[in-house]
Amino acid sequence: MTITPGFVGIDVSKSTLDIFDAVIGCVERIPNASAPIASLIARWRPRTVFVLFEATGRYDRLLRQSLQQAGIAFARVNPGRARDFARAAGFLAKTDAVDAKMLALMAERLRPESDAAIQPGRERLRALHRRRDQLVHMRAQERTRLSEAGDEEECRDIQRHIAWLTDQIKIFDGRIRHLIAAAQELAQLHKRLCQAPGVGPVAAATLLVLMPELGTRSPKAIAALAGLAPLNRDSGALRGKRTIAGGRKRVRDALYMAALTAVRCSQHYSRIYKAFLAAGKAKKLAIIAVARKLLLALNAMVRDNADFRPA
Repeated sequence: MTITPGFVGIDVSKSTLDIFDAVIGCVERIPNASAPIASLIARWRPRTVFVLFEATGRYDRLLRQSLQQAGIAFARVNPGRARDFARAAGFLAKTDAVDAKMLALMAERLRPESDAAIQPGRERLRALHRRRDQLVHMRAQERTRLSEAGDEEECRDIQRHIAWLTDQIKIFDGRIRHLIAAAQELAQLHKRLCQAPGVGPVAAATLLVLMPELGTRSPKAIAALAGLAPLNRDSGALRGKRTIAGGRKRVRDALYMAALTAVRCSQHYSRIYKAFLAAGKAKKLAIIAVARKLLLALNAMVRDNADFRPA
């Protein structure tokens, strides 16, 4: 299977990078470290290169930052989507070398859009937001344990831990507020997002961190990214039930909670919600519809640099 030179696939792991560059024609492995990545990028500078790799959280951070600083176009792909492409393209075996070649082929055939440059402030905000989410999750787990605890001493210990976690969450809320306030662009965008009904500081920060495409994509594309676009389930004469699927769960969760508040505090979104209920739709589906409308309004606000207008 021939791959056009200029398309590079990289399989990322904690300690190594497996790289398929069509110019070389075979897979090479380098340490996932600054110096080897710098040497690799120096080799690519005279050429036009597009790099594709799976999103692997902190393991791809160094690679991503190095490519961005060098001005080399790249995209991160959802691992599930990459696996679906591999099966469709006949890559039945799964090794690091096979994955690297598959990603190069995927880059050539699908031509994904390059990832937008991430500002240093957003990187730091992402780390703080991730840690806050972890603390909130741990607190929810402890509250569940508290409801099931039978021993008095055990209950007191859990309550102390919940109190500590609550204090830590407040500390991270303060750090996030300070970081946003210190970056003019982030502060303006955060303030604008908070104009929308139901969108508070936490939801706005979540969108800043996890939806950097806001304002740059079409309404359909932005809804799909959040997993709020209804998908058809039709075949022949069968017309299946439309459902949402995929997308960024944390973004969807934040918008769902924002929609719950918007339904209570905004007449516009309350009318939309009641119209769905009057049409016989389930309450959860009606909230999802409001969340999608809210997201489209936020997308338009950022795109047009304008104040909130209902969608």
